[in-house]
Amino acid sequence: MCLAALGVVKVATPDQIRRLMCPGTKDAATVRGGLKDLESERLVISPGSAVHVREDGVRVTEKLWTLTPAGLGVAAVVLDRPAREMGGTARAAAASGAKHARAVTDVLAAFLQTAPEPTQPVVRKHRPGASAPATTEQPDQSELPEVPEGLGPLAAWSTEAVLPTGGTFLAPARGSLRADMVFAAPGHDLVPLLFVEVDNGTEGPPIVADKIERYVRFFARRVTLSGRELPLWRTVWPASPGEGYPPVALVFTKNVGAAALQARMREIGDLARDHWRGTWDADSPAHEGGKPDGYRDYDRKIPLLATTLRQLAEHGPHGPVWWRYGHQSWQTLTDALDNPDDYRAYSVRTEARRQAEEAERERARREQEEHRRGMEATRWWCPTCGHAVYPEAGVASGSECRPCRSDRERTAAQGQNGQPAGGRLFSRRPRT
Repeated sequence: MCLAALGVVKVATPDQIRRLMCPGTKDAATVRGGLKDLESERLVISPGSAVHVREDGVRVTEKLWTLTPAGLGVAAVVLDRPAREMGGTARAAAASGAKHARAVTDVLAAFLQTAPEPTQPVVRKHRPGASAPATTEQPDQSELPEVPEGLGPLAAWSTEAVLPTGGTFLAPARGSLRADMVFAAPGHDLVPLLFVEVDNGTEGPPIVADKIERYVRFFARRVTLSGRELPLWRTVWPASPGEGYPPVALVFTKNVGAAALQARMREIGDLARDHWRGTWDADSPAHEGGKPDGYRDYDRKIPLLATTLRQLAEHGPHGPVWWRYGHQSWQTLTDALDNPDDYRAYSVRTEARRQAEEAERERARREQEEHRRGMEATRWWCPTCGHAVYPEAGVASGSECRPCRSDRERTAAQGQNGQPAGGRLFSRRPRT
């Protein structure tokens, strides 16, 4: 338990390990006992301590624990990871209080949302006279709090992952960065790959935006492997669904007012706009009868998300806690990762318009056909020439057709003028 936790987060207090691994325990005594046993086996060490203020205002000092080189190797076995992927022991960070590392661990606990389970006191391995607990009473399951769905398991997470903008993973070039956290779960339905940056508010927005720019530079790197070109990041992590680069999440851990948080989020978004905003591709010309439509192309863009540690801890990673840059509201992770204005959505609208236009043409055709049938049903035959006559305004059913009626009226008019009806030089040719 302790080895797995420290193998991922590198440095943590006993209470943080408890929240990561066994939140059902009443306090961190069980974890502290386990760490002392591992310390006696020279697998962990406590090179420093941390001070934090509890919710009730009490200042608490806790030891910080980290793995020894031997413990790092054992943790690699526990996590089923190659030793080269385990990173360092973070002993120096622990000695200095590990403020940022502790914030990363808090964020990981909020992502995992480990469900509390009934536990029994654990017997210390290296305590003289240790014996089984006197009581066998099972904790009341109903007293355990319910937690929202998390994003796990623990083994899918790693911290301080090297992202070389130049050089290699083992020898990154200057200017490369380390991702605070990476979630990698091949086959995960929603998010097989997620990079997380923990923001303590100690760096200005330009520095945070510069990290996003370096993410883009890293994601853009390509290599040739077995005769096939592919992104460098795909040699380590699983493919990300959808277009564009893998998503990056910013988690703000500092408790500030809503206005200050929004201002910081807005400034970071403005500075990094070119890296998350899709390129607009509009119809040319606009489709008939409507406004110009189009879509955003998210190729080579980062889905950039943001949330706070408080929201994440309260609602979990699947709750409506995510602000996707370019979207208009707080959303669930599913909705935040969606691109409602991409080509996929545009093609759906285009198909809907095509179907609507086809339906309108079909409606007009049916209307014309119904009109024709109605005219055919009410026609009659001209009593003079025998041709079909169709109803029209001012014409009685059964009367002559228009040409015959015109001939008759003209003949009558000529007779009134004194000209013989048969005296015309040219007479009307009979219709055939």
